[in-house]
This record gives sequence, structure tokens and C-alpha cells, in this order.
Amino acid sequence: MKISCIIPLYNHALTVLDVAEKCRRYLDDVRIIDDGSCDLAPDFPQRVSSIGVKLVTHPVNLGKGEALKTAARILAEEDFDTMIVIDADGQHDPDELPAFISAVNSDPEAVVIGCRDFNTPGVPGSSRFGRKFSNFWCRVETAVACDDTQSGFRAYPVKVFSQLKLRCGRYNFEIEVLVKMLWAGCRLIEVPIKVDYLPAGGRITHFKPFRDNFLLSLLHTALVCRRLLPFPHRKLVKSREKTAISFLRHPLLFLKYLLAENATPGGLAASAAVGTYLAVLPLIGVHMAVIFYVCWRFKLNKVMALGIQNLFMPPLSPFLCIELGYFLRHGSFLKDFNFDNCVAQMHLRIWEWLLGSLILAPVFAVICGAAVWLLALWCRRLRRIQP
Repeated sequence: MKISCIIPLYNHALTVLDVAEKCRRYLDDVRIIDDGSCDLAPDFPQRVSSIGVKLVTHPVNLGKGEALKTAARILAEEDFDTMIVIDADGQHDPDELPAFISAVNSDPEAVVIGCRDFNTPGVPGSSRFGRKFSNFWCRVETAVACDDTQSGFRAYPVKVFSQLKLRCGRYNFEIEVLVKMLWAGCRLIEVPIKVDYLPAGGRITHFKPFRDNFLLSLLHTALVCRRLLPFPHRKLVKSREKTAISFLRHPLLFLKYLLAENATPGGLAASAAVGTYLAVLPLIGVHMAVIFYVCWRFKLNKVMALGIQNLFMPPLSPFLCIELGYFLRHGSFLKDFNFDNCVAQMHLRIWEWLLGSLILAPVFAVICGAAVWLLALWCRRLRRIQP
């Protein structure tokens, strides 16, 4: 395995050389990608060279993503297999590189993520929230659970990285590359790591809350929409999953597969919530088809989602939605049910159904999802205490 350690740098002159020198203890090839820093001393290139580290420079700041793309192009030309990325700010401990190297050797085509221990003091509340938010959407987009999708301590297979179409270049890059690598068939390996957060006054951060959160929201919207499309993702890594079970050849095994699919308490709850939400919407005549398709794309439990939608079949669910929609339009409830109101004005009733469902669908989804989650936990406990 040819492994290189990449240190993207932007205005961390006080810490980057110490990080690079420690990385050299474990890897012969260490490279700093200077992304237009303006705080470096004139003799910085000489100091980098003196510790056996290579330096690549961007004349202007392009973003961490562009720095990693530059590194990947160079490593691909030199036939490297893996690049391990570590931040230049000293937040990560280079002494944990052996764990990454071991993970890479165990599966060279996997993407390795360093999961930070947030039980240490000094972790900002915004980082905790951002991590949970990002983890949730990454799981929606890939059906793969990752405990720290925002960690900057990672290992990427160079061959796969170089073939991805990556459009982001700044803070949103790490989400895009992780999701697209998982789409491409890369397996995920998580390595627990320590993290050292300096006090707020001593920490240098390039995160711009409004701009970067806006770009992240746009990215997650685009990735979810792409996940919903029926076109398969290009697979760059051969899958190790078992071949899909044929319904015609093995109907009983196929049924067992459907029942067991994403059958954790959380998975069942998500399936129930999605099935409920879609069942309440005015998808007249296509409820089952839409629910099945969404569950198929997001790898949810189809049996749960299709089963729970029966609770919201007409007339009760549409009646409640229409009444609420009518109230929103007129300030009173619809009381006179006759041919004119129900048939001649059907287009108005469907519009009111849609208005009411936009409020009731999320409410019912949360209630059903929570109920299924609690019931699944209760059943799991019963199974554990049985002799």
C-alpha cells in the first residue's frame, strides 16, 4: 500500500509544522497543501523541506475541498493507493495514524472516518448540533449510519476519489465526498479518536455560519433529490453484499427479507413515519406505489410503511384534512355535505385536503413513529428477558 498523509493548510502557521513532523513518524510521504495562507513566514518552504515534508501551494484561497482535489490528482499520477487527511490546526492527534493505517490495510477500498470523542471539555455546542444534523441527513442520503460525518481526520482511496464528480470546494465538501463515496460502493470504517478543542478565544475557525449553513442546506437538498431518482449510482467498488433474493424463486425467503429489512427500532420508526406522512397526503390512487418507491430508495422497511398506511385510508384521514383545510380558508368548518360541495366543488376539496395534510401529516408521522419506536423497544426487551 502506498499511503500519503495530506495536511490542507489555511492560516494555521502556529500548528501545522508540529502536526506534519508528528505525521512523519508514521508515514514517509507527508504533504502540506497550502491553500493561499497569508500568515506564513518567508522561510516556511525551507522549514517544511527540512522535516522531510513536501509542499504544494495554491496562490489564492480556493477552499479545503479544492486543496484535497489537488492532492488527489497528484497522488493519482504517482500511483498512490490512499490519502489520509488530517487538519493543520492541531485538533487531531497524529499519534492515532497507526489505527488509520491498520484500517486501510484491512480494506483498501473503504473510506475511514475518525469519530471524535465529544465527551471532552471545550466542545462547542454548535459543533454538537451540527454533527447530529449532518449525521441524520447523511443516513437519509446513503442509508449508512456514520457517527461523525463532519470529522476532518479521514482516509480516502485515491482511485475512487479521483473518479468522483465533486462540485463543492469549501465547508460542504466533506459531506459531498463522503456521500458520493458511499454511493460509489465504498465501505465505511469508523475509528474512534480523541479531539483537542482550544478555548473559544484561541481557536481559529474559517466556518462562516450563514454562508456555510446555506450551502450545506442546498447540498443536502440536492443529495436527497438525487437519492429519490430511479437511476442507479455509478459503482466504482465491487459490492460485498449478498445477491438480492428472488420473489419468484424463494417467496418465503423474500418475505423474511422484507420483514427483517431495517428492522431496528429506529428503522421501523422511520418507516412508520414515512408511510404515515405519505398516506395522509392527497396522492389519490398512487399511495401504495409512492410509499413503496420511497421506501425502496431509502432502504426502509416496506412492510411497516405499507402496513401502517392502512390506518389513514379514507374516509377519516381525508375528512380531517379537508375540514382543517376548509377552516384555514374560511375560518369555519365545513358542515353542509351535499352533491354540490362534495362533487361539483371536488377541486376545492382536494385543495383543502392538501392544505390540511401539510399540517396533519407531520403530526401523525411523529405520533406513529414514536409509537412504533416505543413498541419496538418494548418487544426487544421482552425478547431479552425470555428464557
